[in-house]
Amino acid sequence: MGEERDRGGPHGGLGRTGEGGARAVPGARTGRGDGAGNGGADTGSAAPAGHGAHTAYRERASRLSGAVLWTHATSATTRPVLPDGCTDLIWSEGRLLVAGPDTGPHLPDAAPPGTRHIGLRFAPGQGPAVFGVPARELRDLRVPLADLWPAAQVRELAGRMAAGGAPDRVLEETAVARLRAAADRTAAGPAARSAPPPRSGRTAAIAAALDRGRPVAEVARAVALGERQLHRHCLDAFGYGPKTLTRVLRFVRALGLARSGMPYAHVAACAGYADQAHLAREVKALAGAPMGVLLGSG
Repeated sequence: MGEERDRGGPHGGLGRTGEGGARAVPGARTGRGDGAGNGGADTGSAAPAGHGAHTAYRERASRLSGAVLWTHATSATTRPVLPDGCTDLIWSEGRLLVAGPDTGPHLPDAAPPGTRHIGLRFAPGQGPAVFGVPARELRDLRVPLADLWPAAQVRELAGRMAAGGAPDRVLEETAVARLRAAADRTAAGPAARSAPPPRSGRTAAIAAALDRGRPVAEVARAVALGERQLHRHCLDAFGYGPKTLTRVLRFVRALGLARSGMPYAHVAACAGYADQAHLAREVKALAGAPMGVLLGSG
């Protein structure tokens, strides 16, 4: 069963628009959407590894459980955005963009230093109900929101964000309203569904189990799905098959441990890799660079 099948979909031909480096990377958040509902604490000016210590980056917990609000100002150096299993709704320079789940490093389009970005980062599986399309259709893409929502609705939202003094609050309110509408459609029955449902308890349980490194067959049994059904569910909810999601979440965990100063051999053992060589191969495959470079020491 190929992890990258079913790529694309109605929006699969859309090019990456880039978001000027605003997408957060592993370690920037404290809540990874494992069902605990923990958002990220305000990190001050501490930057995630993918952006470098000189980058102005802040995040805080959203009132939308599992999501994180963040702000970012670009610097002269553009760093790649790394896979984290999340999706983002981003506001910058009058534009609204959607960042899909990544399978490898994404180098954002260049933006003038100081360009400000405001984003709402959704826990794995949370974004599809907000965006209105399965996560598989956004994988490795940066898409204008107007390609997903009616243009008039996007113009109205952009106008509210430009006119008000709290664009982060507008992002939250919009996401909450979209999730409520999706929940209402789900409650009305299959005939009323025109978009993905909200993140379910089953989806949260899948993410949590895969984050703990549970085998795919065991996870499928635990959530009462066949392995093929689980694969389809993961593609729609997360943009990845379960094996790829496991790799991404393990990478996130390893990067967080390494950032704390833990020796790489211990990181490999604690994060669930076979050994340090396995850790090195996986980091290079997912991030395009060795761990030392990601942490700014190489």
